[in-house]
Amino acid sequence: MDTAALQAKATDIRKDILTMITEAGSGHPGGSLSCTDILTALYFGGVMDYNPADPHKPGRDRFILAKGHAAPALYATLAHAGFFPIDELRTLRKLGTRLQGHPDSNLLPGVEVSTGSLGQGLSVAAGLAAGLRLTGEDGLVFTVLGDGECEEGQVWEAAMFAAHQKLGRLVAIIDNNELQIDGCIHDVCDPGDLGEKFAAFGWDVQRVCGHDIPALIELFGRIKAEAADTARPVCVIARTVKGKGVSFMENQAGWHGKAPKPEELEKALAELSADAE
Repeated sequence: MDTAALQAKATDIRKDILTMITEAGSGHPGGSLSCTDILTALYFGGVMDYNPADPHKPGRDRFILAKGHAAPALYATLAHAGFFPIDELRTLRKLGTRLQGHPDSNLLPGVEVSTGSLGQGLSVAAGLAAGLRLTGEDGLVFTVLGDGECEEGQVWEAAMFAAHQKLGRLVAIIDNNELQIDGCIHDVCDPGDLGEKFAAFGWDVQRVCGHDIPALIELFGRIKAEAADTARPVCVIARTVKGKGVSFMENQAGWHGKAPKPEELEKALAELSADAE
């Protein structure tokens, strides 16, 4: 896809995120919107190797959504990538659905690991990367964490393990929107400079705008090309805006876990359409 097509894809995913959360009456729009461009770059920018017709294809790249509450972003991305029908997005959080409030790998193709308990995703991703090395299988492991999630101690145990084990095919992407459910991360439990912390643990740290899709693709492509020659896991600090794309949601912690009302959805969809045009 060219840049215009990628941006249009990201807009469609954002519209689906908001529509499914509104119809469900619950969900997490803010953090889903902030990581949309990251997922668009990974899945539609020629970065990740995957096959919707064969979700368990050997040698594929793996994606772990550590911040599992942003499941709507992952679901919309997987649907647009062909893992299941887009119409199924409207079943989010409804009785009997495959689209649970947090991703369930037992139900939905394309979901590598069930996630939702914050702080555990990086450990799972590190374990997968170590397992791939043991079996000799190709593929990188990408994981998206929230910056508020990095207040969890298990994140740093996993960071220490990954560096010690020289897991060069592990890529942790921090959705650095600086907000969590209770407010600004620096007010709730200040993590300081996350890049400096990961670097101190022995990681290769890269910084990028998390809404610049071409820059994301270039960076991820370079990381993937160099993965075979490095023993250092990579941490990408992606600076993002919570609620990105919707003016009344942007940089508002209150939209962390609140569903829009129908009239708010209408306004948000109109804004996204106008921006796309």
